[in-house]
Amino acid sequence: MSDTKKYVMTYEGVKKLEEELEFLKTVKRKEITEKIKVALGYGDLSENSEYDEAKNEQAFVEGRIIQLENMLRNASVVDESELDNNIVSVGSIVRVKDFQFDEEVDFAIVGSAEADPMENKISNESPVGSALIGKGVGDVVEAIIPDGISKYEIIEIRRS
Repeated sequence: MSDTKKYVMTYEGVKKLEEELEFLKTVKRKEITEKIKVALGYGDLSENSEYDEAKNEQAFVEGRIIQLENMLRNASVVDESELDNNIVSVGSIVRVKDFQFDEEVDFAIVGSAEADPMENKISNESPVGSALIGKGVGDVVEAIIPDGISKYEIIEIRRS
């Protein structure tokens, strides 16, 4: 049995990761190589902060490239045309009534690799996302969050 994590993603999420990977491999690597060449020109590496900084940036970028390649290799893309608009799943946009703030909010349910709470893209693995998964219009769900318990009523489910 493999313990490789599968990353559930939307097509849009896969494209975004592919674009970031391409940018890092083509543009960012060249920029860092130039920084290292310039820093090497300064001479003594033992006290060369520009060289150390460039090498650290290089290590970070190479680590991110490996991470992105792994995520893409293990991505399970959701076929949004097969989504049932009666049940919340990854790829759904869910309009809910937030009882705490007495307002309606739209959440896009996405895989953990593409979650962005600032844009209301919540992971299917998050407390709110996992509470909504598998539910339908009219259902009331409670999610245990760091501040306590949030309560939502599902008003509408649609595809992105």
